[in-house]
Amino acid sequence: MTLFEKYGGFATVSDIVHSFYSDVLESPKVKHFFVTTDMATLIDHQTKFISHALGGPVQYDRSALKEGHQHLNITKEEFDEVADILRANLEDAGMEDEDVNIVMAIVESVRDVIVKKNIQ
Repeated sequence: MTLFEKYGGFATVSDIVHSFYSDVLESPKVKHFFVTTDMATLIDHQTKFISHALGGPVQYDRSALKEGHQHLNITKEEFDEVADILRANLEDAGMEDEDVNIVMAIVESVRDVIVKKNIQ
């Protein structure tokens, strides 16, 4: 059984992603990135990414991930803020620590395509 199945599939992932973005939009460190963002589209993309991370039937494209983030000049600290918010939302959704760590390792694996290398 995949984590996607274990935790209830798309319905649970959708709830997590909606809660996650509610928290992100409250964060003074990163909310500015989302002022002009089409949140419905972003939530759809993030739902697919988290579904993939949980072993669901969705794949994501690293090149699209890079293309979608490279113009934002995201720093390590901003990436960490978003990752911390995601971790808290996964925990709040009742995911076991080991499973949260699996998802966060996948998130960490895309740091290099999201964080702008020449900005500290």
